[in-house]
Amino acid sequence: MSLLPLSLVLFAALLHATWNALVKAVDDRAGVLAAVSATHAVFGLILVLTMPAPSIPSWPMIAISATLHYGYYILLFRSYAHGDLSQVYPISRGLAPALVALSAVVLIGEVLPPAGWFGIALVSLGVGLLALQRGAAHASGQAVLLAIYLGVLIAAYSVADGIGVRRADSVFGYIGWLYLLEFPVPLAIAIARRRKGRGFSARTLSWGLFGGICAVSAYAIVLYVKTIAPLGAVSAVRESSVIFAALIGIVFFRERPVAGRLLAAAIVGAGVMALALA
Repeated sequence: MSLLPLSLVLFAALLHATWNALVKAVDDRAGVLAAVSATHAVFGLILVLTMPAPSIPSWPMIAISATLHYGYYILLFRSYAHGDLSQVYPISRGLAPALVALSAVVLIGEVLPPAGWFGIALVSLGVGLLALQRGAAHASGQAVLLAIYLGVLIAAYSVADGIGVRRADSVFGYIGWLYLLEFPVPLAIAIARRRKGRGFSARTLSWGLFGGICAVSAYAIVLYVKTIAPLGAVSAVRESSVIFAALIGIVFFRERPVAGRLLAAAIVGAGVMALALA
């Protein structure tokens, strides 16, 4: 991979870790997540209006993925309420590709090469080390469990989307409808958590808008780079976001212990890269 695509994918990884850090940092997490999802919905509406509609066989996957995304937003909210960014993010984002790879072996009989199994072993080791870390989070055990559930959900909607886009005949049409359909539930949760008469603060909306732009931009950058660079290499470098999240958590949120979390996140990242390049 040349310098330009490498730099772009690293930037996308940083953007993804950044918007998760915003969710962790703010008090009104539900409001920020609703604003992030609203940003997705705006871009989704643009895609729906400008791109061909996805074909009928892909709609069940759109429905399944949207439903799984509802659970994703709920678990993301709860995970960062109870756990540290440098623990929750690497566990959830690292588990997902390992679970997707295992699902492909079990469900459709894909053959995983030795490098793939090595990657799964590294992810398992790194997640195990992260689960053993004890820091400032008031419910570390609960945070680890929520992060694992979150990883399972990410893997599930990744598999659904992988099937859906292959059936869609319009990748951007599929993405547009998914972005639109995933918006109502985060908004409903945020509204339900409002105190009587309390609206969304300008700070919540501005941080949510920034987080949404980070999320959409990260996805768009990765899609673009996949047109000019090897897919496996792009996927591998993209998962450097687990390292960025660990660094953000340690530097900005003062999460501890430092050495153990950095080592565990690096092992998870190496495992995911091995899976992507297998």
